[in-house]
Amino acid sequence: MLIIIESQGEWTCPGFLCTDGGCISQSALCDGTADCHDGSDEFEDTCGLLQCKKDEFACGSRRCVSLLFRCDGTDDCGDGSDEASCHKNCTAESFLCERTGSCVARAKLCDGWPDCPVGQDVGADACPSGQTRAPHTCFSSEFSCGDGQCMPHSWRCDHSPDCADASDEDDCDQNECLVSNGGCSHLCVDLPMGFLCDCPAGMRLVHDSQCEEIDTCLDTDVCNQLCVHVNGTFSCDCHEGYLMSPKTGECKAKGDVAQLVLSSSEGVRWVNTAGMEYREIAAHLLGPGPMAALTANRTLYWARPGQGSIYRISMDGKPLDPVLLLKSHGAVLGLAVDWIHEHLYWTNAGTHSIDVARLDGSVQRLLIGGLAMPTGVAVEPLLGLLFWAEGGSSPRIECALLDGQGRLPLITSAIRNPVAISLDMPRRLLYWVDSGMRTISRVRFDGQHRKTVVESNGYLDRPFGLAVFEGHVYWSEQATHSICSADKHNGSLFRVILPNIAFPGALVLIHPVLQPKGSAVCGNTSRVCPYECVPDLFSGTGSPSFTCVSPTGGGAAVSDTTYAGILSLIVVLSVLLVGGALWWWKDVFKPSRTLTFLDFSLKESQDPLIHGP
Repeated sequence: MLIIIESQGEWTCPGFLCTDGGCISQSALCDGTADCHDGSDEFEDTCGLLQCKKDEFACGSRRCVSLLFRCDGTDDCGDGSDEASCHKNCTAESFLCERTGSCVARAKLCDGWPDCPVGQDVGADACPSGQTRAPHTCFSSEFSCGDGQCMPHSWRCDHSPDCADASDEDDCDQNECLVSNGGCSHLCVDLPMGFLCDCPAGMRLVHDSQCEEIDTCLDTDVCNQLCVHVNGTFSCDCHEGYLMSPKTGECKAKGDVAQLVLSSSEGVRWVNTAGMEYREIAAHLLGPGPMAALTANRTLYWARPGQGSIYRISMDGKPLDPVLLLKSHGAVLGLAVDWIHEHLYWTNAGTHSIDVARLDGSVQRLLIGGLAMPTGVAVEPLLGLLFWAEGGSSPRIECALLDGQGRLPLITSAIRNPVAISLDMPRRLLYWVDSGMRTISRVRFDGQHRKTVVESNGYLDRPFGLAVFEGHVYWSEQATHSICSADKHNGSLFRVILPNIAFPGALVLIHPVLQPKGSAVCGNTSRVCPYECVPDLFSGTGSPSFTCVSPTGGGAAVSDTTYAGILSLIVVLSVLLVGGALWWWKDVFKPSRTLTFLDFSLKESQDPLIHGP
C-alpha cells in the first residue's frame, strides 16, 4: 500500500490513480492483485478482458491457470476462484467456506480471525450471538480496529478507511507517535495528518514500520560467498571446501561434481548438476515424495506421498531394496537430516506438527505442534537452527532451535503457499519457492534482507522441490514436467536441466561440503560445545534439550564457570602461540599473500531484481 500525505500544494499521482483517490505504482497495475482499495487497478475497463487458452481457467484475480488445477484443493489463483463452486464435502470436524468451497477446522470457528476468504467462519451465521470468542491480540506495529481486526499502523489516518468500522480514521488530529511509537521500530515522525516511520543513518525502512541494517554487499550480491569491506570496495573469498573460479568469481566445491537426486512417479534417480549423467537409484520408490540425505554414508531417506512411512536406502553400488525406517501418523511433506546429532526431522500434515526421530528409527516424538499446514523443513545443526514453512490461512516461515525452543517468525507477509525451503549455508540465507506467488525468494537467517530472485517465467506454475548449491538454485516443476536451474542471485542463466519427468517431486543435492563437520552450537546457550553436545529429545520427561557434556565428568554438564575458564585458557594459549609464530615468521620469511581475492567497486554491480520488502 502506498501512503499519500496531503500538502497544501497541488499533488499529482506519479503512478496509477485509483477511482477512490488512492495512488499505486504503475508496476502494480493489472498484476492480478487488487492494490487499490476499490480494486479499480484490476477492473476490466482498466485492464481489458482476460483471455486464457482453452486448457486454462480464467481466475477472478486475472490470472490464467491450468484446468488441471481447478478444484484440486490448492488456491492457485490467489483469490480462491479456482476452488469456488467445487461442491466439496467437509467432514463433521470442519466448516465449508461458501465462496471457495474450502474446509476450515471447526476449532477455528468464531475465534475472531477470518480463515474463509470473506469471513463466513466468524460471521453471524456461523457464530450465534454470544458465541464469538475474543479476537486475536494485535502486534505493537498494528492498529486494533473497533471490531478487533488488526491493520498496519501505517494505514492509520491515511484518508482511506481500512477497518470495517472506519475506526482507523477516527481522532486523526492526535499525535500517533505517543502510542507505542506509532508502531515504528525506531523513529516516529508526527505529521499534521497522520505520521510516518523513519530510520537512523545506515538503516532502511521495510514493511512501512521496521528498520533493518543496510548490507550493501548482500544487497548487490557482489560476492558468491564471503564478502569483506576494504577501503570502499569489496574483497571476495570462499569458505573451506570451495575454490574461487578466476573467470567468474564463483565459489566451486572441491572434489567431484555434485549429484542432484530427484523423486518422481517413475522412481528415484540422480543427475549431476551439469546435466550430463542420469542414473536410476530406486525404480520401486514410486511417487514424488519428500527426501533427505546423509552424505557421510550416502544414505537417502524418502517418504511415500500422502503417507507416514519413511524409508532408507543406500546410494552406493547396485540398487538395493529400501528399508522401512519408521511409520508416522499422517502424511510426511518435508524431510531434513541433522548430520551432526544424527536426527531426522519431518513435517507432518496429519498431526500439524514437526516431528523428530533418531536416524536409526528407534525412537521418535512430536517436537512442535499446533501448526496449520507445515510443508518444507531444513536444519543447520552447526548453528543449532531448525527452519520450516507453513501454508494454509496464515502462511509463514519460522525458525527455532533444534529442540523446538525459541520460535522466531522470519516471513509473515507477501507469502501465499511456500511448498519447499532450502539453505545456502555459506551465506546464511534461506530460500523458499512459493507456488501461490510463483516466485523463488530468499531471506537472511535473522529474517532481514528479503529478496525475490526468480519470478514467474512459465516454469513456476507448479513447483515442488527446491535446492541451492554454489551459484545456482534448482527446482522441480510439475506443470512442465521439468527440473530447472537459475542464478541464485537474480534468476539469470535459466535453463531446463531435465525435461519430460513424470511428476517430478523433491530434490536433494549430494556433496560433502553441504554437510560439513565441526563443533555445533549446543541448545539455547548460543555457544559452541568443546566436548560432546548430547541431545535429550526422547526421554519423555521434561522439555527436549541439548546439553554440553564433558567426557571425563561422569556425564555431568559443563558449568558456566568451568566453560568460561576453559575458554579463557584457550584464548590465552592461542594468543601466545600466534604471537610466537608471528615473531618467528617475521624474521625468517618475507610476507606473502596466498589467498585469491577479487576486488569490486560499488559501481560495478547492479542487480535489477532487488525488491523492496
